[in-house]
Amino acid sequence: MATALLGTAAAVLPTAPAHAAGPGQLIYVSNQGTGSVAVVDPTTGATVAAVPVGTSPTDLELTPDGSQVWVANSGSDSVSMIDTATNTVAATVPVGRTPWAVAVSPDGARVYVVHNGTAGVEVIDTSSLTVSATVQAGKYTAGLARSPDGSRLYVSDFGGGAVSVVDTATLAVTAAVPAADPAGLAVSPDGAYVYAANYNNRTVTVIDAATDTVVPVGQQPQGLGIAPDGATLYVGNRLGNSVSVVDTATNTVTATVPVGAGPNTVLADPDGTRVYVANSFSDTMSVIDTATLTVTSTGGFSRPYGLAMGKSAPPTVTSLAPATGPTAGGTTVTLTGTHLTGTTAVTFGGAPASGVTVVDDSTVTAVAPPHPAGAVDVALTAKGRTAPAGSYAYRVPAPTVTGLAPAAGPTAGGTTVTLTGTDFTGATAVAFGTVPAASFTVVDDTTITATAPAASTVGAVDVTVTTPGGTSTTGPADRYAYVYDFAGFAAPVRNAPEVNVVNAGRSIPIKFSLGGDRGPGVLKDGSPTSRASSCGTGTADPIEVGTASTSGLTYDPATATYTYVWKTEKAWAGSCRTFHLTLADGTDHVADFQFT
Repeated sequence: MATALLGTAAAVLPTAPAHAAGPGQLIYVSNQGTGSVAVVDPTTGATVAAVPVGTSPTDLELTPDGSQVWVANSGSDSVSMIDTATNTVAATVPVGRTPWAVAVSPDGARVYVVHNGTAGVEVIDTSSLTVSATVQAGKYTAGLARSPDGSRLYVSDFGGGAVSVVDTATLAVTAAVPAADPAGLAVSPDGAYVYAANYNNRTVTVIDAATDTVVPVGQQPQGLGIAPDGATLYVGNRLGNSVSVVDTATNTVTATVPVGAGPNTVLADPDGTRVYVANSFSDTMSVIDTATLTVTSTGGFSRPYGLAMGKSAPPTVTSLAPATGPTAGGTTVTLTGTHLTGTTAVTFGGAPASGVTVVDDSTVTAVAPPHPAGAVDVALTAKGRTAPAGSYAYRVPAPTVTGLAPAAGPTAGGTTVTLTGTDFTGATAVAFGTVPAASFTVVDDTTITATAPAASTVGAVDVTVTTPGGTSTTGPADRYAYVYDFAGFAAPVRNAPEVNVVNAGRSIPIKFSLGGDRGPGVLKDGSPTSRASSCGTGTADPIEVGTASTSGLTYDPATATYTYVWKTEKAWAGSCRTFHLTLADGTDHVADFQFT
């Protein structure tokens, strides 16, 4: 009857979905010696948290959504519930003596508890956090497992030599399948097989619809782990310090893998690549590579017993700032979000950032690496799980102009000006004010030569450079002064350093050309002026003498010449003066005179 019932169950139970998450999951290890649960990052082997629970914790299991871990505290007759978001105990439920193994219903509404040495299965209502029922199952319980759909519980009746089957809808025992002295239990992913480790018999009983099969393994088999595809069963041999690898298709041992001392619990990773073994005698956890059957070990535990695996809360990134930066990299970017503790990497378009720093659980900073111009996806990896972090736009940096030589030229244009600055490569335009340069050449990233265009007026303009990265900002360093094309004083006046000797009191025609008719306003207000100077040296006296006037300024279009009639004074006889012609462009032109 028991065999027929199990056969019916095998026919209707659904296949558990694969959910390969690998290193993205955390491992929870109960430490009997310290009364705590260690939270281990399997990627690094590091313990990321240690959660105090009850005395001598044994078995533990996560809720299907990974939000809680339920822990049997065999020494304090209680079950602890850990909130995985905070890694703290959120509730403690008193139960009967020596709780040993737990199982959580698929909907998380119930937690089932068996006790070492008694026959009862207690049912905890997770909403009220109370024991709502007790099921008598066998004589001496030791292990507990449930079917994938949650419709059945399997209880190892160590004293009665059987595996009890409990209908979870009615909480009634519906069958007792013979086994030698079952301890640990495992159910295949499709629910078709139940495996019982016979602790003192060195065998594993395989329960299916057709027959009960006995598979010889090592000494004191206890913990069982089954591969996600159901093809391989891993049996921890407590006194054999080994794990037997069983091919479930043939129910034969294909390999025996040495591990640490006293393997209790065996846990197969859902991605199928690793098997974890809690070794209570050596205070270690062994990790078996399922492809090579090689073993690495992690220490730092205290009588580890139970193992469970569940995802940590995934990292999320809600913003990053700034969202743009230069192609050269080097910008410190702040990523904001949740569950960022444990961040190990940030990438920009697949390229790793440097200087990744976890500020707190909601803030990470990283230095953007170099990258060609354009938008790239940013990703953050925390505890082996990668989350999108938004888009970052690499831009060519805007150029800067730090100097001009020469910094002035005639309004007629044509002056070759050398621009110095940064990020000139790829320049598409050079402008003097709003007027494009007549021509320009990018010499290198810091140098451009440009031909100044003609200007309609005198005065200073900003010289700007435009590249794909933008247009340079303006400032004093990029000012170019357009000035009149002053060719010097024309006859009869001689230009400095020559000295003009004239009779005091005469009117002197000061003639000059500006390259065309520039209008009547070519003189600066108050110009021209004259100052007494020492004869023979041309040194100006800062004291102003005489009266400036522009009433004598005329323009002759036939000769394109300006003339200013300078009226001297007889009192200047026997002295020297310097004549200053200051133009509206700010330039000052002088001639020296000696009066007789």
